[in-house]
Amino acid sequence: MSAPGTGPGTRGTRQIGPYTVVTRLDTGIPAHTPVSERRFIARSADGDRTVLLSTPLTGVDPQRFMAEADASRYLLGPWVLPAVELAAPGEQAWHARAYVPALPLPVALAVHGGPLPERTVQALAVALAENLAVIHGQYLTHAGLCPSAVLIAADGPRLTCFGAVRAAAPDGVARQEAPGLDLGSLPPEQAEGGQPRPLGDVYALGATLAYAATGHTMPERDELPPTLRSLVARCLSRDPTHRPQLSEIVDELAEVSQADAPAGFAVPMRADTLLGPGWLPARLLAAVVHQSASVLAAEAQLPAQPQAPVHPVRQSGGAPPQGVVAHQSPNH
Repeated sequence: MSAPGTGPGTRGTRQIGPYTVVTRLDTGIPAHTPVSERRFIARSADGDRTVLLSTPLTGVDPQRFMAEADASRYLLGPWVLPAVELAAPGEQAWHARAYVPALPLPVALAVHGGPLPERTVQALAVALAENLAVIHGQYLTHAGLCPSAVLIAADGPRLTCFGAVRAAAPDGVARQEAPGLDLGSLPPEQAEGGQPRPLGDVYALGATLAYAATGHTMPERDELPPTLRSLVARCLSRDPTHRPQLSEIVDELAEVSQADAPAGFAVPMRADTLLGPGWLPARLLAAVVHQSASVLAAEAQLPAQPQAPVHPVRQSGGAPPQGVVAHQSPNH
């Protein structure tokens, strides 16, 4: 039996835009865990492209959903999955990201059988903090970070669900009842309708790390590993001015070394030193590999092609029989 969320189930024929759905990405997520969009693994009709495809939840304005997807195309950083293709105006709302074999964080905890090891959480913290810093340097906010927005791939995390807070409800409107939002990860100021700002991402990061380490976004202090207790508590401050800067999070969790010095104008990514072999538990790595193999096998099952006509044997010097094409179809 496949582990939750690690491979396609019975494949239907659902079509979204130019793609055929292979499976839902979020199969295996606990029912009480919010996901801000419907997410699928899908393939193109020719079988050449596999994507992570998202559509809005019921109750989410499709125009706001598409506006946030459009903005995500410009996100930078190694641990983010921006949209690379959008529905055309007038079509059903959807957007596609490049497919990376990965498990949503809640599925990763289910497969692992509980909270993730401290080393894995530390690596997640540094990688996510560094990529959020890159996004903030673009004068953008993620505004949607929560456990289900983080995908766990073999080489590190990936951020998704960009702009989910703004898509769920416009600024000035209370978001406590907005569809798909994880209240445990939603900064208080955004829950009340405030405009998303960078320190709101810090709050959401703290909640997400708490979830990875304990299975809850608002755990008791003693449930957290000692290295995360003070940090997560500061991230989850209701007063944004009491939350740490992202650089403080990285400095606290990643050892400083000469190798961290910038090369030219490049931004050093200290998460790279934490995401080496062994950062991901073996059971999760096996589940990611299983998902990749299952999706590849599903892609190989291309729609049946019509059989080529049987060409009658031609007599020497005779004309081809009526209705038989004298050359092969370019499809063969």
